[in-house]
Amino acid sequence: MAKTFLCHRVVARLNFGETPFDVLNDFLINLNNINKDYLDGLPKWSGTFKQKRLVEYIFLITQQLKLDPSVGYHAIELLQSVAINESKRYGDLIFNNLKDTFPLILFSCVQLANKLFLHCHVNTSTAVQFLYSLGLSVSKQTLLESELMVFKGVEYRLNVLNSLTYVEVILEVLGHNEPSVPVEHLYRLCHYVLQFVTLEQTAIYDSLLRSPHASPCYSFHDAFCQRKVVGELSHITGITRRNITEFALVIVAHITGTSSSAV
Repeated sequence: MAKTFLCHRVVARLNFGETPFDVLNDFLINLNNINKDYLDGLPKWSGTFKQKRLVEYIFLITQQLKLDPSVGYHAIELLQSVAINESKRYGDLIFNNLKDTFPLILFSCVQLANKLFLHCHVNTSTAVQFLYSLGLSVSKQTLLESELMVFKGVEYRLNVLNSLTYVEVILEVLGHNEPSVPVEHLYRLCHYVLQFVTLEQTAIYDSLLRSPHASPCYSFHDAFCQRKVVGELSHITGITRRNITEFALVIVAHITGTSSSAV
């Protein structure tokens, strides 16, 4: 079935190390301010629509349609934005309002994210066929109306920030501050780790709240490299080395299925 929905994909290759320092500095400050404002006004329903099954559906849709990974992460944020804005209007009735059209809303978030990035053009006919293959029989008009509803639901703000954007900016700064760090190699690894964290974020955050401070065992070389990278990340983000280390250890423990103290 996958071959039926193949489309020409244009993947924008990131060229790390080409962004001027002043632009990079301004962008990092802007990201930090946006993140602080979001955390200060964290809405009630924040995270509700980032549950594992929903995120998994979005990732599977992007993979099935051969879309760029950034589309999936952006669609997750659009879905979250729609849910938050709807909850402001309807409160606890949000689930009743969205339950009948939710699969179509979820797909529309992917479509809008894809159109924003222009990585791959999935026309309306292809989209309708894809939905039909999933057991959803909708007309082109219904699909377009759903996209318009999502567009209005995010208050016409499609250019929201997603987790992959943060990773790319941090890696860009890391490469600027420490040229010896293999940023492009780390970027490829980050795709796998970020997808895992996005899918397992509830379990990971629960572990962070429960687990005592980890005491990892490193070789001298590993410990030196780890301290060097963690130090740079702490400098970039303002997050303490201890918190970064604990977060990294919990993620590795979940990936490997081991205790964080044994990592």
